[in-house]
Amino acid sequence: MTPITKALEIVERETKPLAAESVDLADSVGRVLAEEIKADMDLPPFDRSQMDGYAVIAADTANAPVSLKVVGESAAGQGWRGRLKKGEAVRIMTGAPVPAGADAVQKVELTSENAEVVTIIEPVKKETAIVRQGSEIKRGTAIFKAGEVITENMIAVLASFGYAKVSVGKKPRISILGTGSEIVEVSKKPGRDQIRNSNSVMLDVLSCRFGGKTKVLSNVGDDIAELKKVIRSVSKTSDVLIITGGVSVGKYDHTKTALAELGAEIFFETVRLKPGKPIVFARLDRSLIFGLPGNPVSAAVTFHLFVRASILKMQGAASTSLLLGRAVMGTDVKANRERDTYLPSRFETNKLGQLVAFPLKWQGSSDFVGYSRADSLIFMPKGSVRKKGEVGEIAYL
Repeated sequence: MTPITKALEIVERETKPLAAESVDLADSVGRVLAEEIKADMDLPPFDRSQMDGYAVIAADTANAPVSLKVVGESAAGQGWRGRLKKGEAVRIMTGAPVPAGADAVQKVELTSENAEVVTIIEPVKKETAIVRQGSEIKRGTAIFKAGEVITENMIAVLASFGYAKVSVGKKPRISILGTGSEIVEVSKKPGRDQIRNSNSVMLDVLSCRFGGKTKVLSNVGDDIAELKKVIRSVSKTSDVLIITGGVSVGKYDHTKTALAELGAEIFFETVRLKPGKPIVFARLDRSLIFGLPGNPVSAAVTFHLFVRASILKMQGAASTSLLLGRAVMGTDVKANRERDTYLPSRFETNKLGQLVAFPLKWQGSSDFVGYSRADSLIFMPKGSVRKKGEVGEIAYL
Protein backbone atom coordinates (compact mmCIF):
# COMPACT_ATOMS: atom_id res chain seq x y z
CA MET A 1 0.00 0.00 0.00
CA THR A 2 1.22 3.49 -0.87
CA PRO A 3 1.31 5.92 2.07
CA ILE A 4 -1.02 8.91 1.71
CA THR A 5 1.82 11.44 1.68
CA LYS A 6 3.66 9.48 -1.02
CA ALA A 7 0.50 9.17 -3.11
CA LEU A 8 -0.06 12.93 -2.87
CA GLU A 9 3.52 13.56 -3.96
CA ILE A 10 2.98 11.35 -7.01
CA VAL A 11 -0.25 13.15 -7.94
CA GLU A 12 1.53 16.49 -7.59
CA ARG A 13 4.48 15.30 -9.67
CA GLU A 14 2.40 13.90 -12.51
CA THR A 15 -0.06 16.80 -12.77
CA LYS A 16 1.05 19.57 -15.11
CA PRO A 17 -0.56 23.04 -15.23
CA LEU A 18 -2.63 23.85 -18.29
CA ALA A 19 -2.33 27.05 -20.32
CA ALA A 20 -3.89 30.35 -19.25
CA GLU A 21 -6.89 32.10 -20.76
CA SER A 22 -8.55 35.49 -20.39
CA VAL A 23 -12.05 35.70 -18.92
CA ASP A 24 -14.45 38.51 -18.08
CA LEU A 25 -14.12 39.72 -14.51
CA ALA A 26 -17.74 38.79 -13.74
CA ASP A 27 -16.98 35.17 -14.69
CA SER A 28 -13.72 34.89 -12.75
CA VAL A 29 -14.90 33.84 -9.27
CA GLY A 30 -13.52 30.41 -8.42
CA ARG A 31 -10.87 30.59 -11.14
CA VAL A 32 -7.13 30.50 -10.41
CA LEU A 33 -5.15 33.65 -11.18
CA ALA A 34 -2.47 33.24 -13.85
CA GLU A 35 -1.08 36.75 -13.42
CA GLU A 36 0.04 39.05 -10.65
CA ILE A 37 -2.49 41.77 -9.85
CA LYS A 38 -1.04 45.24 -9.27
CA ALA A 39 -2.55 48.59 -8.38
CA ASP A 40 -2.55 50.88 -11.42
CA MET A 41 -3.09 53.96 -9.26
CA ASP A 42 -2.92 55.18 -5.68
CA LEU A 43 -5.85 54.49 -3.38
CA PRO A 44 -7.34 56.78 -2.56
CA PRO A 45 -6.28 58.60 -5.74
CA PHE A 46 -6.54 61.97 -3.91
CA ASP A 47 -6.81 63.22 -0.35
CA ARG A 48 -10.36 62.19 0.55
CA SER A 49 -12.85 63.34 3.17
CA GLN A 50 -14.22 60.70 5.52
CA MET A 51 -17.37 62.66 6.35
CA ASP A 52 -19.71 65.49 5.47
CA GLY A 53 -18.54 68.80 6.93
CA TYR A 54 -16.09 71.60 6.23
CA ALA A 55 -12.49 71.43 5.08
CA VAL A 56 -10.47 73.86 7.16
CA ILE A 57 -7.01 74.84 8.33
CA ALA A 58 -6.86 73.29 11.80
CA ALA A 59 -5.00 76.25 13.33
CA ASP A 60 -7.96 78.51 12.43
CA THR A 61 -10.19 76.51 14.82
CA ALA A 62 -7.93 76.57 17.88
CA ASN A 63 -10.00 79.25 19.61
CA ALA A 64 -13.40 77.91 18.55
CA PRO A 65 -16.12 78.84 18.26
CA VAL A 66 -14.83 80.73 15.25
CA SER A 67 -16.43 81.99 12.02
CA LEU A 68 -14.86 81.21 8.62
CA LYS A 69 -15.77 82.32 5.13
CA VAL A 70 -17.22 79.53 2.93
CA VAL A 71 -15.42 79.89 -0.42
CA GLY A 72 -16.63 76.80 -2.25
CA GLU A 73 -17.90 73.26 -2.18
CA SER A 74 -16.19 69.92 -2.84
CA ALA A 75 -18.47 67.04 -3.80
CA ALA A 76 -17.74 63.46 -4.84
CA GLY A 77 -16.77 63.58 -8.49
CA GLN A 78 -16.52 67.36 -8.53
CA GLY A 79 -13.84 68.72 -6.24
CA TRP A 80 -13.08 72.37 -5.48
CA ARG A 81 -9.91 73.31 -7.35
CA GLY A 82 -8.77 76.41 -5.50
CA ARG A 83 -6.34 76.64 -2.59
CA LEU A 84 -7.72 77.23 0.88
CA LYS A 85 -6.41 80.34 2.67
CA LYS A 86 -6.36 81.36 6.33
CA GLY A 87 -9.83 82.22 7.57
CA GLU A 88 -11.59 80.18 4.85
CA ALA A 89 -13.52 76.92 4.72
CA VAL A 90 -14.86 74.68 1.98
CA ARG A 91 -18.12 72.76 2.30
CA ILE A 92 -17.23 69.09 1.69
CA MET A 93 -19.03 65.79 1.24
CA THR A 94 -18.03 62.25 2.20
CA GLY A 95 -15.64 60.84 -0.40
CA ALA A 96 -14.91 64.21 -1.99
CA PRO A 97 -11.38 65.56 -2.64
CA VAL A 98 -9.90 67.63 0.19
CA PRO A 99 -8.84 71.00 -1.29
CA ALA A 100 -5.24 72.09 -1.31
CA GLY A 101 -4.29 74.00 1.84
CA ALA A 102 -6.80 72.24 4.09
CA ASP A 103 -5.44 69.92 6.76
CA ALA A 104 -8.60 68.86 8.61
CA VAL A 105 -12.34 68.28 8.17
CA GLN A 106 -14.77 69.24 10.89
CA LYS A 107 -17.98 67.18 10.81
CA VAL A 108 -21.13 69.03 9.93
CA GLU A 109 -22.73 68.29 13.32
CA LEU A 110 -20.17 70.62 14.97
CA THR A 111 -20.77 73.53 12.60
CA SER A 112 -23.44 76.10 11.77
CA GLU A 113 -23.56 77.89 8.39
CA ASN A 114 -25.35 81.14 7.64
CA ALA A 115 -24.97 83.40 4.58
CA GLU A 116 -21.72 81.81 3.36
CA VAL A 117 -20.16 82.00 6.80
CA VAL A 118 -19.68 78.84 8.84
CA THR A 119 -19.22 78.77 12.58
CA ILE A 120 -16.89 76.01 13.75
CA ILE A 121 -18.23 75.16 17.19
CA GLU A 122 -15.32 73.03 18.45
CA PRO A 123 -11.61 72.92 17.57
CA VAL A 124 -10.46 70.22 15.16
CA LYS A 125 -7.02 68.60 15.06
CA LYS A 126 -4.83 68.36 11.96
CA GLU A 127 -5.53 65.32 9.74
CA THR A 128 -8.98 64.74 11.28
CA ALA A 129 -11.32 62.90 8.86
CA ILE A 130 -8.82 62.98 5.97
CA VAL A 131 -7.63 59.84 4.19
CA ARG A 132 -4.41 60.80 2.42
CA GLN A 133 -3.68 59.85 -1.19
CA GLY A 134 -2.05 56.42 -1.42
CA SER A 135 -2.56 55.64 2.28
CA GLU A 136 -4.53 52.47 1.42
CA ILE A 137 -2.23 51.31 -1.39
CA LYS A 138 0.43 52.81 -3.66
CA ARG A 139 0.46 52.59 -7.45
CA GLY A 140 2.46 49.55 -8.62
CA THR A 141 1.98 47.56 -5.40
CA ALA A 142 1.32 43.84 -5.91
CA ILE A 143 -2.02 42.84 -4.37
CA PHE A 144 -2.76 39.25 -5.48
CA LYS A 145 -0.30 36.64 -6.71
CA ALA A 146 -0.62 34.15 -9.53
CA GLY A 147 -1.94 30.90 -8.11
CA GLU A 148 -4.55 32.45 -5.83
CA VAL A 149 -8.17 31.39 -6.24
CA ILE A 150 -10.38 34.39 -7.01
CA THR A 151 -13.13 34.94 -4.43
CA GLU A 152 -16.15 37.23 -4.38
CA ASN A 153 -14.29 39.55 -1.97
CA MET A 154 -11.54 40.11 -4.54
CA ILE A 155 -13.82 41.31 -7.35
CA ALA A 156 -14.11 44.93 -6.17
CA VAL A 157 -10.32 45.19 -5.96
CA LEU A 158 -9.85 43.81 -9.47
CA ALA A 159 -12.50 46.15 -10.82
CA SER A 160 -11.00 49.17 -9.06
CA PHE A 161 -7.69 48.63 -10.81
CA GLY A 162 -9.12 48.16 -14.27
CA TYR A 163 -9.09 44.37 -14.65
CA ALA A 164 -12.15 44.06 -16.88
CA LYS A 165 -10.61 40.77 -18.00
CA VAL A 166 -8.42 38.49 -15.91
CA SER A 167 -5.84 35.89 -16.90
CA VAL A 168 -6.69 32.56 -15.26
CA GLY A 169 -5.74 28.91 -15.58
CA LYS A 170 -7.83 26.93 -18.03
CA LYS A 171 -10.45 24.61 -16.61
CA PRO A 172 -9.41 20.97 -17.00
CA ARG A 173 -11.73 18.83 -19.10
CA ILE A 174 -12.98 16.09 -16.78
CA SER A 175 -14.89 12.98 -17.81
CA ILE A 176 -16.74 10.98 -15.16
CA LEU A 177 -17.48 7.33 -15.72
CA GLY A 178 -19.57 5.14 -13.45
CA THR A 179 -19.23 1.37 -13.68
CA GLY A 180 -21.22 -1.65 -12.55
CA SER A 181 -24.13 -3.65 -13.96
CA GLU A 182 -26.12 -2.86 -10.82
CA ILE A 183 -26.15 0.88 -11.55
CA VAL A 184 -29.17 2.67 -13.06
CA GLU A 185 -29.67 6.35 -13.83
CA VAL A 186 -30.88 8.68 -11.09
CA SER A 187 -34.18 9.28 -12.86
CA LYS A 188 -35.04 5.57 -12.97
CA LYS A 189 -36.52 3.37 -10.27
CA PRO A 190 -34.02 0.65 -9.33
CA GLY A 191 -35.07 -2.90 -9.95
CA ARG A 192 -34.18 -5.85 -7.81
CA ASP A 193 -30.47 -5.78 -6.80
CA GLN A 194 -29.95 -2.36 -8.42
CA ILE A 195 -28.96 1.08 -7.10
CA ARG A 196 -29.05 4.60 -8.58
CA ASN A 197 -25.92 6.25 -9.96
CA SER A 198 -25.27 8.63 -7.07
CA ASN A 199 -21.48 8.62 -7.43
CA SER A 200 -21.32 10.18 -10.89
CA VAL A 201 -23.57 13.07 -9.84
CA MET A 202 -21.56 13.65 -6.66
CA LEU A 203 -18.23 13.61 -8.51
CA ASP A 204 -19.62 15.92 -11.18
CA VAL A 205 -20.65 18.50 -8.58
CA LEU A 206 -17.36 18.22 -6.69
CA SER A 207 -15.30 18.53 -9.88
CA CYS A 208 -17.21 21.66 -10.91
CA ARG A 209 -16.79 23.11 -7.43
CA PHE A 210 -13.01 23.04 -7.80
CA GLY A 211 -12.93 24.35 -11.34
CA GLY A 212 -13.40 21.40 -13.65
CA LYS A 213 -15.27 21.44 -16.94
CA THR A 214 -17.16 18.17 -16.68
CA LYS A 215 -18.89 15.58 -18.80
CA VAL A 216 -20.73 12.66 -17.22
CA LEU A 217 -20.53 9.55 -19.39
CA SER A 218 -23.08 6.78 -19.67
CA ASN A 219 -22.54 4.06 -17.11
CA VAL A 220 -20.61 0.97 -18.24
CA GLY A 221 -21.67 -2.44 -16.94
CA ASP A 222 -19.36 -5.26 -15.91
CA ASP A 223 -17.99 -5.69 -19.42
CA ILE A 224 -14.22 -5.24 -19.70
CA ALA A 225 -14.27 -4.90 -23.50
CA GLU A 226 -16.78 -2.04 -23.32
CA LEU A 227 -14.87 -0.46 -20.44
CA LYS A 228 -11.63 -0.52 -22.42
CA LYS A 229 -13.36 0.99 -25.43
CA VAL A 230 -14.70 3.93 -23.42
CA ILE A 231 -11.42 4.53 -21.57
CA ARG A 232 -9.44 4.49 -24.82
CA SER A 233 -11.79 6.98 -26.46
CA VAL A 234 -12.02 9.38 -23.53
CA SER A 235 -8.28 9.34 -22.75
CA LYS A 236 -7.57 11.10 -26.04
CA THR A 237 -9.72 14.14 -25.27
CA SER A 238 -9.92 14.57 -21.48
CA ASP A 239 -7.39 16.03 -19.10
CA VAL A 240 -8.80 13.90 -16.28
CA LEU A 241 -10.88 10.74 -16.32
CA ILE A 242 -12.56 9.77 -13.06
CA ILE A 243 -13.78 6.19 -12.95
CA THR A 244 -15.86 5.10 -9.99
CA GLY A 245 -16.19 1.45 -9.06
CA GLY A 246 -14.44 -1.68 -10.21
CA VAL A 247 -11.10 -0.96 -8.51
CA SER A 248 -11.10 -3.67 -5.86
CA VAL A 249 -10.20 -7.34 -6.31
CA GLY A 250 -13.58 -8.92 -6.95
CA LYS A 251 -14.54 -11.03 -9.95
CA TYR A 252 -16.26 -8.12 -11.67
CA ASP A 253 -13.74 -5.41 -10.74
CA HIS A 254 -12.28 -4.67 -14.17
CA THR A 255 -10.84 -1.16 -13.91
CA LYS A 256 -7.23 -2.03 -13.07
CA THR A 257 -7.17 -4.88 -15.59
CA ALA A 258 -8.59 -2.64 -18.32
CA LEU A 259 -5.99 0.05 -17.65
CA ALA A 260 -3.15 -2.46 -17.68
CA GLU A 261 -4.32 -4.05 -20.94
CA LEU A 262 -4.60 -0.61 -22.55
CA GLY A 263 -0.99 0.08 -21.64
CA ALA A 264 -1.68 2.79 -19.09
CA GLU A 265 1.15 3.87 -16.80
CA ILE A 266 -0.11 2.98 -13.33
CA PHE A 267 1.48 5.01 -10.53
CA PHE A 268 -0.28 3.39 -7.57
CA GLU A 269 -3.30 1.13 -7.04
CA THR A 270 -3.81 0.97 -3.28
CA VAL A 271 -3.30 3.63 -0.62
CA ARG A 272 -2.82 3.16 3.11
CA LEU A 273 -6.08 4.95 3.77
CA LYS A 274 -9.44 4.29 5.40
CA PRO A 275 -11.89 4.76 3.80
CA GLY A 276 -10.55 4.55 0.26
CA LYS A 277 -7.81 1.91 0.14
CA PRO A 278 -8.47 0.68 -3.44
CA ILE A 279 -7.72 3.83 -5.46
CA VAL A 280 -5.90 3.73 -8.79
CA PHE A 281 -3.90 6.58 -10.29
CA ALA A 282 -2.65 6.22 -13.84
CA ARG A 283 -1.95 7.98 -17.12
CA LEU A 284 -3.13 7.00 -20.61
CA ASP A 285 -2.57 9.21 -23.64
CA ARG A 286 -3.28 12.78 -22.51
CA SER A 287 -5.43 11.84 -19.52
CA LEU A 288 -4.68 11.40 -15.86
CA ILE A 289 -6.96 8.65 -14.63
CA PHE A 290 -8.32 8.26 -11.12
CA GLY A 291 -10.04 4.97 -10.37
CA LEU A 292 -12.05 5.65 -7.21
CA PRO A 293 -13.85 3.10 -5.04
CA GLY A 294 -17.52 2.44 -5.73
CA ASN A 295 -18.56 2.99 -2.13
CA PRO A 296 -19.78 6.61 -1.97
CA VAL A 297 -17.93 7.70 1.18
CA SER A 298 -14.67 6.21 -0.09
CA ALA A 299 -15.22 7.95 -3.44
CA ALA A 300 -15.84 11.29 -1.70
CA VAL A 301 -12.82 11.04 0.62
CA THR A 302 -10.43 9.98 -2.16
CA PHE A 303 -11.75 12.78 -4.38
CA HIS A 304 -11.05 15.39 -1.70
CA LEU A 305 -7.58 14.02 -1.02
CA PHE A 306 -6.31 13.32 -4.53
CA VAL A 307 -8.55 14.38 -7.42
CA ARG A 308 -9.22 17.84 -6.01
CA ALA A 309 -5.47 18.45 -5.68
CA SER A 310 -4.90 17.47 -9.31
CA ILE A 311 -7.72 19.67 -10.61
CA LEU A 312 -6.36 22.68 -8.73
CA LYS A 313 -2.78 22.01 -9.83
CA MET A 314 -3.86 21.90 -13.49
CA GLN A 315 -5.26 25.41 -13.07
CA GLY A 316 -2.00 26.64 -11.56
CA ALA A 317 -3.14 26.89 -7.95
CA ALA A 318 -0.34 27.78 -5.54
CA SER A 319 -1.85 25.58 -2.84
CA THR A 320 -3.57 22.26 -3.46
CA SER A 321 -3.67 20.98 0.11
CA LEU A 322 -6.85 20.51 2.09
CA LEU A 323 -7.49 23.31 4.56
CA LEU A 324 -6.43 21.90 7.92
CA GLY A 325 -7.30 22.91 11.46
CA ARG A 326 -7.25 21.73 15.06
CA ALA A 327 -10.29 20.74 17.06
CA VAL A 328 -11.24 19.16 20.36
CA MET A 329 -12.59 15.65 19.98
CA GLY A 330 -16.27 15.48 20.89
CA THR A 331 -15.99 11.78 21.73
CA ASP A 332 -13.41 8.99 21.80
CA VAL A 333 -12.03 8.25 18.33
CA LYS A 334 -9.63 5.65 17.00
CA ALA A 335 -7.96 4.87 13.70
CA ASN A 336 -7.68 1.66 11.77
CA ARG A 337 -4.74 -0.38 13.03
CA GLU A 338 -2.98 -0.52 9.65
CA ARG A 339 -4.23 2.51 7.72
CA ASP A 340 -4.34 6.24 8.30
CA THR A 341 -7.96 7.15 8.81
CA TYR A 342 -10.15 10.09 7.82
CA LEU A 343 -13.34 9.97 9.87
CA PRO A 344 -16.31 11.96 8.52
CA SER A 345 -17.22 14.52 11.17
CA ARG A 346 -19.21 17.61 11.94
CA PHE A 347 -17.85 20.46 14.03
CA GLU A 348 -19.40 23.06 16.29
CA THR A 349 -18.22 25.65 18.80
CA ASN A 350 -18.71 24.90 22.51
CA LYS A 351 -19.41 27.34 25.34
CA LEU A 352 -15.69 27.90 25.82
CA GLY A 353 -15.32 29.04 22.22
CA GLN A 354 -13.47 25.85 21.25
CA LEU A 355 -13.96 24.09 17.94
CA VAL A 356 -15.25 20.59 18.67
CA ALA A 357 -15.34 17.80 16.07
CA PHE A 358 -17.87 15.00 16.40
CA PRO A 359 -17.39 11.83 14.33
CA LEU A 360 -20.59 11.04 12.48
CA LYS A 361 -22.49 7.87 13.21
CA TRP A 362 -22.13 5.99 9.96
CA GLN A 363 -22.13 2.35 9.02
CA GLY A 364 -19.03 2.27 6.83
CA SER A 365 -17.92 3.50 3.43
CA SER A 366 -21.25 2.72 1.76
CA ASP A 367 -23.24 4.88 4.21
CA PHE A 368 -23.69 8.04 2.15
CA VAL A 369 -26.71 9.05 4.26
CA GLY A 370 -24.55 9.29 7.37
CA TYR A 371 -21.79 11.04 5.42
CA SER A 372 -24.20 13.66 4.07
CA ARG A 373 -23.92 15.68 7.29
CA ALA A 374 -20.11 15.87 7.18
CA ASP A 375 -18.37 19.24 6.99
CA SER A 376 -14.93 17.95 7.95
CA LEU A 377 -12.73 14.87 8.31
CA ILE A 378 -10.90 13.92 11.50
CA PHE A 379 -7.41 12.73 10.60
CA MET A 380 -6.10 9.84 12.69
CA PRO A 381 -2.67 8.26 12.07
CA LYS A 382 -2.85 4.48 11.84
CA GLY A 383 -3.24 2.76 15.18
CA SER A 384 -3.85 6.00 17.08
CA VAL A 385 -6.51 6.75 19.68
CA ARG A 386 -7.77 10.11 20.92
CA LYS A 387 -9.93 10.50 23.98
CA LYS A 388 -12.84 12.88 24.26
CA GLY A 389 -11.46 16.37 25.00
CA GLU A 390 -8.09 15.77 23.35
CA VAL A 391 -7.07 17.99 20.44
CA GLY A 392 -6.59 16.53 16.97
CA GLU A 393 -6.28 17.51 13.32
CA ILE A 394 -9.26 18.01 11.04
CA ALA A 395 -9.55 18.76 7.33
CA TYR A 396 -12.34 21.09 6.21
CA LEU A 397 -14.53 19.90 3.33
